Amino acid sequence: MTTPAPLFDPPEWQHLQPVALRPHVLRLTCPNAGLMTGPGTNSYLIGSSASGFWVIDPGPADAGHVQRLWQAAGGHIRAIVCTHSHPDHAPAARPLQALYRSATAPASLTAAPILGLPSAATARENSHFYPDQVMADGALLDMPHPDGQSAPLRLRALHTPGHAANHLCLLLEGDGLLFSGDHILDGSTTVIDPPDGNMSDYLESLDRLAEVCHHAGVTHILPAHGHAMAQPLPTIERLRRHRLQREARVLSAMRALPSGQADDWLPVVYADVPPHLWPVARRSLLAHLQRIEALGLFKP
Repeated sequence: MTTPAPLFDPPEWQHLQPVALRPHVLRLTCPNAGLMTGPGTNSYLIGSSASGFWVIDPGPADAGHVQRLWQAAGGHIRAIVCTHSHPDHAPAARPLQALYRSATAPASLTAAPILGLPSAATARENSHFYPDQVMADGALLDMPHPDGQSAPLRLRALHTPGHAANHLCLLLEGDGLLFSGDHILDGSTTVIDPPDGNMSDYLESLDRLAEVCHHAGVTHILPAHGHAMAQPLPTIERLRRHRLQREARVLSAMRALPSGQADDWLPVVYADVPPHLWPVARRSLLAHLQRIEALGLFKP
């Protein structure tokens, strides 16, 4: 197997121009920085102006970001792929597609299809998503390699529910890159928000990603928020261990106050988290409680 080229990931954040992580992998970060989005949503473009680009996670409906994605793609978009349906990931897909189709002569109603998994019935109202084409688990996208000599680029879909029922991670085979959406983040843990989020599903998806990273020789995880992460297997193991340690704290709090409710246990379980973040942490607490009940781990 050919050793993947090194990854270039500058420490400073750039929102106006794409950053080339590899010659055929660009990152363009939307300026929607915030508590839940870190420095902003990372959109990734894979390909070249000659071959066209796959756009991963076009982001929120930010007109400036859509225009910058369009310019970065040089007017040639092969497909738009959404890892999941949350409002900081998918809404820009339709405006970006419309921009491409309006510039295509003759106009095509099938150009630049939007791919992904449709949102489940459990999705919140602001997260409804209906792709043009369903990108089911194991689905593949291929395009000629931009260098004209290497094997074609191949993107493989991995259904990884947990953060969202319709969440996908995307493996760029042969490049050692895993695009993790919100399943694995740099510098924080993702929120698991029932009913669309499910803690058991999340942990099982982590296990699957560890297996994929091992067998596919993944060298870096590229998240939707934050910098690229080297050492994928230790990164995944840390996340898994953190979730199970938190679950143990939930069980301890429940046993100490068996007549309590989520709001009684929250300050104990998340004592290491600033109180202003507790409303967000409460969502993941509910996911832990759901898992504990399903597994029968707590007997009052």
